[in-house]
Amino acid sequence: MNLAVSVMPTNSPPANQSTPMILESLPDLDILDRGCPSRSRQQIDLILLAIEALELGGSEAMLYMAKELELQDIIKNRVVLWRLRCTNPLRRSHTRRPLHLEEAKALVVIASYLARRMTVLIRQLLLAYEQLSEKQIPVEQHFRLSEYLERFRTHFRSRMNPRRAKVSIYNTDEKLNELALSLLSQLLFCTGTGGMQRFWTSLFDGEVT
Repeated sequence: MNLAVSVMPTNSPPANQSTPMILESLPDLDILDRGCPSRSRQQIDLILLAIEALELGGSEAMLYMAKELELQDIIKNRVVLWRLRCTNPLRRSHTRRPLHLEEAKALVVIASYLARRMTVLIRQLLLAYEQLSEKQIPVEQHFRLSEYLERFRTHFRSRMNPRRAKVSIYNTDEKLNELALSLLSQLLFCTGTGGMQRFWTSLFDGEVT
């Protein structure tokens, strides 16, 4: 996907203005003032990582979608997007800044809308995996599925901190493939009716009362 975007660096926090209407489709949750919990930040970033593995130019697609959904006041440019994703504590470049509720909502909406645009591809890859597994054929025999898995493994290994216990468990291609396929299923889940809202609330299971 070739998408041109305009990038202007900024260090400023999200603008203090009315919440974009599209974010109102996701319920507000009673989380602590310090922002989204660790598990939520990890899961959002991993979902975005899967999107990047599915489509070349994934970051550009996210910025384009932010503009299309009128979320550019929250995700202004590539630097801001990178900083939000670096709130994932599993990353090599982890930063201690919080991920605020509105920022998390914006990332979830963007991921869900991009997933909807790739629904056919996601279904095809999951079906291919199911058929290969039934016939005990290696995933390498399916070019598009193998390509997705290889890209995901490369992205994960280059961006996640291997000294983290939750990263070190993915120390083989097989375990990373399982994670990549699990995320593919979650992306498909996001494309269904009410899927975006269900995915959003699932990020906080056990975190809110």
